Amino acid sequence: MSPHRNPRVLTTALLLVLSAACTGASAGQDAPDRVHGAKPGAAGAGDPLFPKMGNGGYDVTDYRLSLDYTPDSNRLEGTARITARATSALSSFHLDFAGLHIRKATVNGRTAKAERRGTELVLTPAADLPKGRTFSTTVVYDGKPRTIKDPDGSKEGWIETDDGAVGLGEPTGSMAWFPGNHHPSDKARYDITVTVPKGLTAVSGGELKQRETHGRHTTFHWRSQEPMASYLATVAIGDFDIHTTTTDGELPQYVAVDPDQAEDSTKVPDQVTGVIDWESRTFGRYPFSSTGAIVDHLPGLGYALETQTKPYFADAPDEILLVHELAHQWFGNSVTPRAWKDMWLNEGFATYAEWLWEEDHDGRTAEQTFRDFYDGTDDESGGIWDFAPADPPNAAAVSDPPVYGRGAMVLHKLRQAVGDKTFFTILRTWVKEHRHGNADTKQFIALSERISGKDLTKLYDVWLFGKDKPAKP
Repeated sequence: MSPHRNPRVLTTALLLVLSAACTGASAGQDAPDRVHGAKPGAAGAGDPLFPKMGNGGYDVTDYRLSLDYTPDSNRLEGTARITARATSALSSFHLDFAGLHIRKATVNGRTAKAERRGTELVLTPAADLPKGRTFSTTVVYDGKPRTIKDPDGSKEGWIETDDGAVGLGEPTGSMAWFPGNHHPSDKARYDITVTVPKGLTAVSGGELKQRETHGRHTTFHWRSQEPMASYLATVAIGDFDIHTTTTDGELPQYVAVDPDQAEDSTKVPDQVTGVIDWESRTFGRYPFSSTGAIVDHLPGLGYALETQTKPYFADAPDEILLVHELAHQWFGNSVTPRAWKDMWLNEGFATYAEWLWEEDHDGRTAEQTFRDFYDGTDDESGGIWDFAPADPPNAAAVSDPPVYGRGAMVLHKLRQAVGDKTFFTILRTWVKEHRHGNADTKQFIALSERISGKDLTKLYDVWLFGKDKPAKP
């Protein structure tokens, strides 16, 4: 015979157990899915020129983007799968993302709360993220992507062309077509799959891993194994003639040319090969596993862009423009500035590559070009004294003439001060030591002084940081 149990006694005992459990939790035990000290990640990376770009609290390692684009309606459907590591304990975090509708968001496979705050997408995961933890985020979205106007008035973001579209990202445009940590200091690998109507081609950075037609659509799968800043990512969709070959150094080369530009672009594939081989001899080993170019038909865009492994041109480029944009694969793409104020490390170096190319191909010497810039007789010399190249006054000035022309003049003065052998050792060491990383002006100055053994303070104070035109060249 079993003993008799009093219901009131059992109920009282159960309440006592629950009360003790609650007391224990309030005495210091974390509630389920909470992490001690977790707090929201920062809404920006702290960039002086673009304070709202980028985010704090995590570092992205991989983007996997699956895109489906319909040109007739300019409709984009996307799924972004982001792998990142928490650099602090996070209760929520931000992604840069402008426009487009959020259909679903998850963190580590669990539904996350998604909130739009202007160009910020704030995700609150079901469980806090401990510091050091690798986590995955998936965002499903769709709609008509935006074209964004830069602070300087130019267009970027998602731009429609006469037969498709292109995604351009410098400096803020990538947030128009995929969510991410859109600051140059957070580089990551990219895997991009794009589905388009049959007959069109989707071109992106890295290598084409697969092309598959299914019914009325074709899917292109691109992969970039080397780290990339988000402003260098691109997708160009349209009717393209494709030219595949290898450089003299046996580097795979993929050049896509819009048929409207074909007649003026017949030399482009060979020119890409020649420029890459010359720049490899000049600056050191090419930093990526493939190269190429995209020649589109986008009248009025007004600029070319050094999108990683395949620079984007809105129309047929001349050879010197190829030299400039391909030089960025070393200076800007492989070695990327920590902040936008260091843009002269991109543009000054790519501009000086033009001077070196001309000098090495029976044109003006770099010294003659330098003097033409100083005297104001070069076509590109207007406005170079407006501010110090290492100190753009605002976001609108980040691509202004001092960053390009006067940035190149700084390098020429360095070359004069240390001699050719030491100068080119400095350049090659710079791209070798910071390969696929981020670096800043202070580090370049320190490197140049270490290798040359000279105190170069006066040179940099006058030519890099000085606000006025030097009295003597």
